[in-house]
Amino acid sequence: MVRESSSAPPIEAGGEKPHSAGFVLTGGASQRMGRDKALLPYENRTLVEHVAAIVAEAAGSAVLVGAPERYPAIGLRAIADTLEPCGPLGGILTALRASEADWNLIVACDMPGISTLFLHRLLEAAQVTGAQCLLPVSPDGRVHPLCAVYHRSAVVPVEEALRRGTRKVRECLRELRVVEWPVNEPSALGNVNTPGDWETHHSGQ
Repeated sequence: MVRESSSAPPIEAGGEKPHSAGFVLTGGASQRMGRDKALLPYENRTLVEHVAAIVAEAAGSAVLVGAPERYPAIGLRAIADTLEPCGPLGGILTALRASEADWNLIVACDMPGISTLFLHRLLEAAQVTGAQCLLPVSPDGRVHPLCAVYHRSAVVPVEEALRRGTRKVRECLRELRVVEWPVNEPSALGNVNTPGDWETHHSGQ
């Protein structure tokens, strides 16, 4: 079941399976966590390495979007967020500008519960619906634009939204053809913002 919003024209999926790419947003000051969330220890590696590995398995690649100098020891490709003061929306635009793929899986680095199967299904659904943004929605109605698939054609409306001063991702979504993707496994979309969130996640494993 999907629900559509916005009057933007649909994307034609075409006869061949489009290429996909994965990006992991590492920006943000992590003020509530008190330290860089991306570098939290997770299963003998860092959280960002864990998330990036899953994104790469699902999308075929994983590029970090954020300050490359913060993660020199990880060994993953990283691109600077040239619009860093613009928050996550700037990170999304940076990823879309850098991508050569039609379908772009963009995930925040603080989502330890995601799985390859979940993200693979998300990508497949995006290609079928032809959305500019396939937006996961939790059972409680919460939307998750930082674990979503964006078509590269979204570059122009995102650029225009930022030019007008829009900084909230949800506001920008009004400019895109969005298809909502109901999720029955909300644990896959949980993120960690505070030490309490981190402790809760570990205790629930």
